[in-house]
Order: sequence, then C-alpha cells, then structure tokens
Amino acid sequence: MTGTKIDLNPQAEQMADESMLRTLRAQAAAIWPQERELIKGYGLAAECRILDAGCGSGQITGRLAAMFPNARLDGIDLLEDVLHIARATHTTDADRIHFSQGDVYALDFDPDTFDLTLCRHLLQAIPEPGRVIDELIRVTRPGGTLHLVAEDYGMLHMPETARDADPFWHSVVIPFARATGTDARIGRHLHRILVNRPLLSLRVDFVTVDTLRVPRQTLADLMVAWRDGYSAPLARHGDMDYADVVAHFDAVIDAIHDPNEYVLWQVPVWSATLKS
Repeated sequence: MTGTKIDLNPQAEQMADESMLRTLRAQAAAIWPQERELIKGYGLAAECRILDAGCGSGQITGRLAAMFPNARLDGIDLLEDVLHIARATHTTDADRIHFSQGDVYALDFDPDTFDLTLCRHLLQAIPEPGRVIDELIRVTRPGGTLHLVAEDYGMLHMPETARDADPFWHSVVIPFARATGTDARIGRHLHRILVNRPLLSLRVDFVTVDTLRVPRQTLADLMVAWRDGYSAPLARHGDMDYADVVAHFDAVIDAIHDPNEYVLWQVPVWSATLKS
C-alpha cells in the first residue's frame, strides 16, 4: 500500500504572496537588532562561511554580510521570484554572496561546509522539521553553530480590547497550522527535536518584540502583512469567518498604535554547537 505523499510546502500560496515581502522586511527590522547581539556571541572567525537557509529576499543575508565583511555567504530559497529580489538588492556584495534556488529538505552542499547555519522563520511553515534540522546539521562543520529562529504563536500576548486577541492565536492560527501539517508552536517544541541530535551547548534565547523595544509602526506593519497574507486561509481552517479574522487583526493593529497599550511577541532563538 502506497503512503500518502506529504506536501512539503503547504503554505506555498502565502509564501509567494506579495505580503510576505512586507512580512520579511518588518520581521527583520523588529528582530535583527537583538538577534545581532546573539550572533556576535558565537565568536565566528572573520573569514567564515555562512548559510542562510530559507533566505527569502535576503533581508538578513545582507545584514550578515555587513556584520562579517570577509565572510562568504550562501542564501537559498525555494522561490525564484524572491531570490531575484535578493540578487538585485545585493549587487555590491555579489562576489561573496550567492543566492540560489534550493530545497531545505535536500541541501545541495557538501557535508561540513558552513561555520554558521541559520534557518529563520521557516520551521513553523513546513512539515517534518526534523528532516530539515538533519540537513542543516549535515552541512555545518564540527564546531560550527546552528542558529534557528522558530516562531511560536502561543507566545503572542495582546491587551484585552473589544476583541480579546489572545484566544485568536489558539482558536484560529494553531488549527490552521494543524490543517497544513505544520506546527504553530514549534518554538517551544524544537527542544524535543534538537536534544537528541549531535549538538553541544544547546540553548534558547528570546528576542522580545514589543511596543517598548520595537517602533510601533514596525510592529503594526508586521501585523498588517500577516493580516493581508493569511486572513483568507485562516478563515478556511479555523472557527472564524473571514470578516472576523480581519477584525481581530485590526484590533491588534489598533492596540499597537495606541500609546496606552502594550503588545508582546516572544520569539525563541535556538542555537547549538555541532559536536567535533
């Protein structure tokens, strides 16, 4: 009996939507200032080799290139359209940044290639993340560092307004993830995947994306992009209709703009050193 083939890109429609480019820009602006400090602590050599797996439009690849001016960087993504944007944006570093179409389930790199391997904002959108983790480990050299930004939609905390947004993530977003074979709480579940891999110094840090540390407009831009790209599929899989989903996003956006309100998203960043 032949098993059912798993769709390894169940959110392809959302990933290809123009709103995803806005999402990537807003996430980079919100998260990178704190994430950069974590990467500085890895003690990488100046002439290191870096992989940005699932690089999208290269928002973070370019920031890494500026941070490590002597590094060689590879950015891979499944979508050629966003890679075209990445290449066009980073022409001045084209001699040391290479963007290519690739599959995170089967990376086209030799074992033990990279000093730093990053995978950001991807694991929550794909099934069987352990397979991807194994590929990331395979291409990272012994002593190298694995760096994973793993979203968790149970770590969004909103004020209670006319529409209580906290239950929204649990009753709409998490069921959508289950329906697509993905895990909207991979941020907390990643430990069970990583702990049995050949890794040392496993740790998790939290980037605090909130209305005190991040400009309110940046955080609002992120929610607008999520609303525009995900409201329709969330309505198809959750227990709210489209208008209600949009209204909940709008309530969150209004709270972000309200100087009297506080909004928080805790973003887990897992890191580890590969065993020698």
